[in-house]
Amino acid sequence: MDSREDLTARARIRDAALRHFGEHGFDRATIRGIAATAEVSSGLVRHHFGSKEALRDACDAHLARVVSEINDRVRTDLDPAPGEGVNYVAVSMAALGPYRDYIRRALVEGRAEQLFDKIAELSADWLAESDRKRPDRPVVSRQARATVTTAMALAVTVLHEHVSRGLGVDVFSPDGEDLLARVLLDLYSHPMISPDEAAALRAGLPRKPRKRQ
Repeated sequence: MDSREDLTARARIRDAALRHFGEHGFDRATIRGIAATAEVSSGLVRHHFGSKEALRDACDAHLARVVSEINDRVRTDLDPAPGEGVNYVAVSMAALGPYRDYIRRALVEGRAEQLFDKIAELSADWLAESDRKRPDRPVVSRQARATVTTAMALAVTVLHEHVSRGLGVDVFSPDGEDLLARVLLDLYSHPMISPDEAAALRAGLPRKPRKRQ
Protein backbone atom coordinates (compact mmCIF):
# COMPACT_ATOMS: atom_id res chain seq x y z
CA MET A 1 0.00 0.00 0.00
CA ASP A 2 3.00 2.32 -0.36
CA SER A 3 2.74 2.75 -4.12
CA ARG A 4 2.72 6.15 -5.81
CA GLU A 5 -0.98 5.66 -6.57
CA ASP A 6 -1.70 4.95 -2.91
CA LEU A 7 0.14 8.08 -1.78
CA THR A 8 -1.85 10.11 -4.30
CA ALA A 9 -5.08 8.67 -2.89
CA ARG A 10 -3.95 9.68 0.61
CA ALA A 11 -3.39 13.25 -0.56
CA ARG A 12 -6.80 13.31 -2.27
CA ILE A 13 -8.45 12.14 0.92
CA ARG A 14 -6.64 14.81 2.94
CA ASP A 15 -7.62 17.57 0.52
CA ALA A 16 -11.22 16.36 0.44
CA ALA A 17 -11.25 16.40 4.24
CA LEU A 18 -9.93 19.96 4.32
CA ARG A 19 -12.79 20.95 2.04
CA HIS A 20 -15.49 19.11 4.01
CA PHE A 21 -14.23 20.24 7.41
CA GLY A 22 -14.14 23.81 6.07
CA GLU A 23 -17.63 23.70 4.58
CA HIS A 24 -19.45 21.65 7.22
CA GLY A 25 -17.31 21.78 10.35
CA PHE A 26 -15.63 18.81 11.96
CA ASP A 27 -18.70 17.46 13.73
CA ARG A 28 -20.98 17.52 10.66
CA ALA A 29 -18.43 16.28 8.13
CA THR A 30 -18.60 12.54 7.45
CA ILE A 31 -16.11 9.90 6.35
CA ARG A 32 -18.58 8.86 3.65
CA GLY A 33 -18.81 12.39 2.24
CA ILE A 34 -15.04 12.84 2.31
CA ALA A 35 -14.56 9.50 0.57
CA ALA A 36 -17.05 10.42 -2.15
CA THR A 37 -15.26 13.70 -2.87
CA ALA A 38 -11.88 11.94 -2.95
CA GLU A 39 -13.38 9.21 -5.17
CA VAL A 40 -12.28 6.43 -2.85
CA SER A 41 -14.07 4.03 -0.54
CA SER A 42 -14.80 4.79 3.10
CA GLY A 43 -12.67 1.76 3.90
CA LEU A 44 -9.64 3.31 2.22
CA VAL A 45 -10.10 6.47 4.27
CA ARG A 46 -10.07 4.39 7.43
CA HIS A 47 -7.11 2.38 6.16
CA HIS A 48 -5.01 5.51 5.72
CA PHE A 49 -6.17 7.53 8.71
CA GLY A 50 -8.05 5.24 11.08
CA SER A 51 -10.53 7.84 12.33
CA LYS A 52 -11.96 11.24 11.56
CA GLU A 53 -9.92 12.70 14.41
CA ALA A 54 -6.69 11.32 12.94
CA LEU A 55 -7.68 12.66 9.53
CA ARG A 56 -8.17 16.11 11.04
CA ASP A 57 -4.73 15.86 12.66
CA ALA A 58 -3.26 15.00 9.25
CA CYS A 59 -4.93 18.09 7.78
CA ASP A 60 -3.41 20.27 10.50
CA ALA A 61 0.01 18.68 10.00
CA HIS A 62 -0.17 19.37 6.27
CA LEU A 63 -0.96 23.05 6.84
CA ALA A 64 1.85 23.30 9.39
CA ARG A 65 4.25 21.96 6.74
CA VAL A 66 2.98 24.50 4.19
CA VAL A 67 3.58 27.33 6.66
CA SER A 68 7.08 26.03 7.44
CA GLU A 69 7.95 25.90 3.75
CA ILE A 70 6.80 29.51 3.26
CA ASN A 71 8.86 30.58 6.27
CA ASP A 72 11.94 28.86 4.83
CA ARG A 73 11.47 30.75 1.55
CA VAL A 74 11.24 34.07 3.38
CA ARG A 75 14.48 33.38 5.26
CA THR A 76 16.39 32.83 2.01
CA ASP A 77 15.18 36.09 0.49
CA LEU A 78 15.61 38.78 3.13
CA ASP A 79 17.63 41.21 0.99
CA PRO A 80 16.19 41.29 -2.55
CA ALA A 81 17.24 43.78 -5.20
CA PRO A 82 14.90 46.78 -5.55
CA GLY A 83 11.76 45.78 -7.41
CA GLU A 84 12.86 42.15 -7.70
CA GLY A 85 11.64 40.78 -4.39
CA VAL A 86 8.61 38.63 -3.66
CA ASN A 87 5.46 39.66 -1.82
CA TYR A 88 5.38 36.88 0.73
CA VAL A 89 1.98 38.00 1.97
CA ALA A 90 0.70 37.12 -1.50
CA VAL A 91 2.70 33.88 -1.52
CA SER A 92 1.22 32.87 1.83
CA MET A 93 -2.31 33.70 0.78
CA ALA A 94 -1.92 31.79 -2.48
CA ALA A 95 -0.53 28.73 -0.71
CA LEU A 96 -3.16 28.75 2.03
CA GLY A 97 -6.01 30.07 -0.11
CA PRO A 98 -7.54 26.65 -0.87
CA TYR A 99 -7.63 25.95 2.87
CA ARG A 100 -9.02 29.31 4.00
CA ASP A 101 -12.46 28.01 4.98
CA TYR A 102 -10.89 25.16 6.93
CA ILE A 103 -8.51 27.47 8.78
CA ARG A 104 -11.21 29.99 9.63
CA ARG A 105 -13.72 27.41 10.87
CA ALA A 106 -11.11 25.39 12.76
CA LEU A 107 -9.83 28.47 14.58
CA VAL A 108 -13.34 29.58 15.53
CA GLU A 109 -14.10 26.06 16.77
CA GLY A 110 -10.94 26.09 18.90
CA ARG A 111 -9.16 23.48 16.79
CA ALA A 112 -6.10 23.65 14.45
CA GLU A 113 -3.69 23.41 17.38
CA GLN A 114 -0.82 22.14 15.22
CA LEU A 115 -1.16 25.04 12.80
CA PHE A 116 -1.39 27.67 15.53
CA ASP A 117 1.52 26.18 17.47
CA LYS A 118 3.71 25.93 14.36
CA ILE A 119 3.12 29.59 13.48
CA ALA A 120 3.83 30.54 17.11
CA GLU A 121 7.04 28.49 17.02
CA LEU A 122 8.21 30.24 13.85
CA SER A 123 7.23 33.61 15.30
CA ALA A 124 9.32 32.86 18.38
CA ASP A 125 12.32 32.18 16.14
CA TRP A 126 11.90 35.58 14.47
CA LEU A 127 11.48 37.26 17.86
CA ALA A 128 14.69 35.62 19.11
CA GLU A 129 16.59 37.35 16.32
CA SER A 130 14.78 40.63 16.93
CA ASP A 131 15.49 40.46 20.67
CA ARG A 132 19.22 40.35 20.03
CA LYS A 133 18.96 43.75 18.35
CA ARG A 134 16.81 45.36 21.03
CA PRO A 135 18.38 48.06 23.20
CA ASP A 136 16.22 46.93 26.14
CA ARG A 137 15.42 43.51 27.56
CA PRO A 138 11.95 42.04 26.92
CA VAL A 139 9.78 42.09 30.03
CA VAL A 140 7.45 39.26 28.96
CA SER A 141 8.37 35.83 27.66
CA ARG A 142 9.08 35.17 24.01
CA GLN A 143 6.42 32.45 24.03
CA ALA A 144 3.77 34.90 25.22
CA ARG A 145 4.71 37.44 22.56
CA ALA A 146 4.80 34.79 19.84
CA THR A 147 1.36 33.55 20.87
CA VAL A 148 -0.21 37.00 20.66
CA THR A 149 1.59 37.76 17.38
CA THR A 150 0.21 34.53 15.92
CA ALA A 151 -3.33 35.37 17.01
CA MET A 152 -3.05 38.81 15.41
CA ALA A 153 -1.73 37.34 12.15
CA LEU A 154 -4.48 34.72 11.91
CA ALA A 155 -7.15 37.34 12.65
CA VAL A 156 -6.91 38.54 9.04
CA THR A 157 -8.19 35.16 7.87
CA VAL A 158 -10.97 34.99 10.45
CA LEU A 159 -12.03 38.64 10.02
CA HIS A 160 -11.28 39.05 6.33
CA GLU A 161 -14.69 40.59 5.53
CA HIS A 162 -14.10 43.39 8.04
CA VAL A 163 -10.46 43.81 7.01
CA SER A 164 -11.47 44.09 3.35
CA ARG A 165 -14.16 46.64 4.21
CA GLY A 166 -11.72 48.73 6.21
CA LEU A 167 -9.01 48.59 3.56
CA GLY A 168 -11.46 49.39 0.80
CA VAL A 169 -10.26 46.40 -1.23
CA ASP A 170 -10.63 42.62 -1.02
CA VAL A 171 -7.69 41.60 1.14
CA PHE A 172 -7.39 38.35 -0.82
CA SER A 173 -7.11 40.14 -4.18
CA PRO A 174 -3.72 41.12 -5.68
CA ASP A 175 -4.30 44.78 -4.73
CA GLY A 176 -5.37 43.75 -1.23
CA GLU A 177 -2.32 41.53 -0.76
CA ASP A 178 -0.05 44.37 -1.84
CA LEU A 179 -1.72 46.83 0.53
CA LEU A 180 -1.63 44.37 3.43
CA ALA A 181 2.09 43.75 2.89
CA ARG A 182 2.79 47.49 2.94
CA VAL A 183 0.64 48.01 6.03
CA LEU A 184 2.42 45.23 7.93
CA LEU A 185 5.86 46.49 6.95
CA ASP A 186 4.94 49.98 8.15
CA LEU A 187 3.46 48.74 11.43
CA TYR A 188 6.32 46.40 12.30
CA SER A 189 8.98 48.98 11.46
CA HIS A 190 7.46 51.85 13.48
CA PRO A 191 6.52 51.24 17.13
CA MET A 192 3.37 53.05 18.25
CA ILE A 193 4.85 54.01 21.62
CA SER A 194 8.40 54.49 22.87
CA PRO A 195 10.12 52.22 25.41
CA ASP A 196 9.81 55.00 28.01
CA GLU A 197 6.08 55.36 27.36
CA ALA A 198 5.67 51.59 27.61
CA ALA A 199 7.56 51.56 30.92
CA ALA A 200 5.29 54.27 32.33
CA LEU A 201 2.14 52.44 31.25
CA ARG A 202 3.50 49.17 32.61
CA ALA A 203 4.25 50.80 35.96
CA GLY A 204 0.63 51.93 36.14
CA LEU A 205 -0.78 48.43 35.80
CA PRO A 206 -2.37 46.95 38.95
CA ARG A 207 0.06 44.88 41.01
CA LYS A 208 -2.46 42.05 40.92
CA PRO A 209 -5.01 41.53 38.15
CA ARG A 210 -8.47 42.60 39.31
CA LYS A 211 -10.95 39.79 39.69
CA ARG A 212 -13.99 39.99 37.46
CA GLN A 213 -17.29 40.48 39.23
